[in-house]
Amino acid sequence: MATVLNRLDDSEKFAVPQVGSDDGYRPSADEEFMNPRQQAYFRAKLQGWKDSILREAAGTLSQLQVDTLREADLTDRASSETDWSIELRTRDRQRKLISKIEAAVRRIDEGEYGYCEVTGEPISLARLEARPIATMTVEAQERHERHEKISRED
Repeated sequence: MATVLNRLDDSEKFAVPQVGSDDGYRPSADEEFMNPRQQAYFRAKLQGWKDSILREAAGTLSQLQVDTLREADLTDRASSETDWSIELRTRDRQRKLISKIEAAVRRIDEGEYGYCEVTGEPISLARLEARPIATMTVEAQERHERHEKISRED
């Protein structure tokens, strides 16, 4: 079981794969925001990320089918069950991430991708590179998080 969890360290589990076109294109602030080439770039980036998550999930599923809990020692068995529980929770978070990726692709199709859902302003290309599913500018996100924190304290 430990081999399943050791396949990927935590920094790789939720990393966005670096996907770009074959010509090395990277969106630039010097061009029109969300032009067709940028849209295609982010669509490919999102699709690559989704495909990567689905491959990992398939690997987990096949490991679950192959590895049965055969440990005779109760402590070893409990440890294995805990490891699988963590792995399955990770997959559940990634399943939710897939729905966010699909929503981002829909926003590309509708021409809304890259614009803040609160202010309507363009989200910086650097933010979209780091978090392609972002729906708010950094400033709007910070305001949202401050408001959530205040609401929880009440």
